[in-house]
Amino acid sequence: MKKRTDRKIAIFGSAAAAVLLPAVMVGLAQAGVGVPKGRSEASGNSKPIPSFGPATQPSAPGATSASPTKSPSAAKLPNVPLNSNPFGTGGSPSSTDPDTDTGSHGKKPHMPGGGVSGKYAKAPDGAAITGVKKVGSRIFDVTIASPALGAAVKTRVMVPKSWKSNTSKTWPTVYAYHGGNNNYTSWTKDSNIEQVAGPYNAMVVMPEGGSNGSYTDWYNGGKGGIPEWETFHIREVIPLMERNFHAGSVRAAIGLSSGGQGAITYAERHRLFKYAASYSGALNITAPGMPLILTSVNRQAGTAIWGDPITARGNWRAHDATVMVSKLKGIGVYVSSGNGQPGPYDNPNTPPQDAGRIGEMLAGTMNDNFVAAAKRAGVPVTSHLYGPGMHNWKYWRVELSRSWPAIAKAIGARKS
Repeated sequence: MKKRTDRKIAIFGSAAAAVLLPAVMVGLAQAGVGVPKGRSEASGNSKPIPSFGPATQPSAPGATSASPTKSPSAAKLPNVPLNSNPFGTGGSPSSTDPDTDTGSHGKKPHMPGGGVSGKYAKAPDGAAITGVKKVGSRIFDVTIASPALGAAVKTRVMVPKSWKSNTSKTWPTVYAYHGGNNNYTSWTKDSNIEQVAGPYNAMVVMPEGGSNGSYTDWYNGGKGGIPEWETFHIREVIPLMERNFHAGSVRAAIGLSSGGQGAITYAERHRLFKYAASYSGALNITAPGMPLILTSVNRQAGTAIWGDPITARGNWRAHDATVMVSKLKGIGVYVSSGNGQPGPYDNPNTPPQDAGRIGEMLAGTMNDNFVAAAKRAGVPVTSHLYGPGMHNWKYWRVELSRSWPAIAKAIGARKS
């Protein structure tokens, strides 16, 4: 989650946010402020956001704990350095990122300017492929003119060894969603996806997700409109891949940080996937205190993404993976997360205020709540809540390898 829900839980960044705001937020968060009175939207007894005290403080969830516990005692959040992002994932936004084009937000979806080639079949809403560039022996960057985003953005596609453009055959497909403040190149740049999935007859589609998109159609004060990330991913990218690249209808979704939230919520809301995997995902956005943190630190989006957590309560719930967990029945699920304490791949002397520690503390609590809710709902979930570990790719590469056999089996992918 470092640049994580990515920009969602995204920039602890101005002097006020860095020094005064965090302490106030956490104090309120631990009191449950930030959600309507009563129990959590997610379950009935979900864990509140943990305190952010020293490493010796037992406030973070345990490695495998899934049972609700009492709220930790209030503790002051250490001063967070300026421009720090607890949910960052180590990259940077695309140059054409719709999230940064605030002038387009809330406008009616429309095709962006520029020519559209008749070479490729369009999506039902008119979204069209305007360019394909081969960037590796089996990797293509596909430019998509998207009405949902009002812009042209890219999707990276890794095809299997047996793939051919002039065939009627289709291949099992994995849709991989990147984390916050990153872009469509993240999976091939930061992960081991080529080594893990490359030997299999599976296609991997890595769409742009926006630096701040949060894998949803933005609320924009209740009027909706651009950017519509969920529409782009579900109603534009998928049909374009299936109509033009021979992507199959047997699909899996994977993601990290906010992309992990996207993978799980898309599986819940659309049931288009046989399997969904999340690594350090933001899976309980309505946990006590979390709405306050999300709307306070996400200075770019504010409440534009899901709306005010009180007045637009229903919209928040409709995008909370833990609230909707019962909809995962019949779908394979894998979730993993650390707890923010320095782990085997981290500097043991990392200070408590480090962004990677804070981000994974939040992720750990949300994943703990998700696993507990799944158990109550009778939804089988494979979870790896591995305890010590911060918010970074060193852990997500391991988790991708660990979860891949189940993903491949669910979609019928085999070694070539």
